Amino acid sequence: MLVFPNAKINLGLNIIEKRPDGFHSVESIMYPIGLKDVLEFIPAGKVEENSIFSTGLDTGASVEANLIMRAYQILKSNFDLPLLNIHLHKVIPIGAGLGGGSSNASFMLKALNEGFRLGLSHDELEGFAARIGSDCPFFIRNQSAFSSGRGEQLSSIRVNLKGYYLVLVHPGVHVGTKWAYSKIKPKRPVKHPQDVIRQDIISWKEFLVNDFEHVVFAEFPIIEQIKNDMYKHGAVYASMSGSGSAVYGLFESKPELGDVFSGNFVWEERL
Repeated sequence: MLVFPNAKINLGLNIIEKRPDGFHSVESIMYPIGLKDVLEFIPAGKVEENSIFSTGLDTGASVEANLIMRAYQILKSNFDLPLLNIHLHKVIPIGAGLGGGSSNASFMLKALNEGFRLGLSHDELEGFAARIGSDCPFFIRNQSAFSSGRGEQLSSIRVNLKGYYLVLVHPGVHVGTKWAYSKIKPKRPVKHPQDVIRQDIISWKEFLVNDFEHVVFAEFPIIEQIKNDMYKHGAVYASMSGSGSAVYGLFESKPELGDVFSGNFVWEERL
């Protein structure tokens, strides 16, 4: 079974409050993009355990691999699944706020469901995904959604970015999500992202805010510089995604960037 887990970007990200369970209540709009990993598995045959190996970008301690195996184990506890040989080819940068690990886990759930004809609905898959991570349920339906709660509560929202050019830059800096949350002081937004997204995109620069930016920019000035360079080269909106460190810009036409972001990971696509 071969699948292609994609990344996401956050259109606004507000940290509303610290919850009694230790998580934070958030509000954000998540939007899928075309940057993809490659995930494949085949039955392992006569072996005693699963195997998983990774190529492409270095996954370090391989959190992604652990999330993929977590997805397998959750379904294995409910269904008779065979042992597998699993291959992850990593393209989505690690620690970038793009949801790569969450996407890997959710696509594993969907692939197991399809490949072994488990008959699980989207709602059921989202329930399993929520047990793995807050961002995981988003990748089940994999379409623009307003997220709340700790990120797992989703409602459909229409976001029309058709025709815009997306430029995504990752400077090779790893921002730990746990660290970023530890520095945040929760607050209510001036305008909620689901309201701002309905306004003209020109207004997004002022009102569509990622609360992590001021914390992350103070620690990693290069990330703020990338955002500023996006605007200098004509972006109508630019933002850090998630808790960083990737930054994206939306352009009305294909930008002439030259070597502005040379030395960094750069992804471009027309939405």
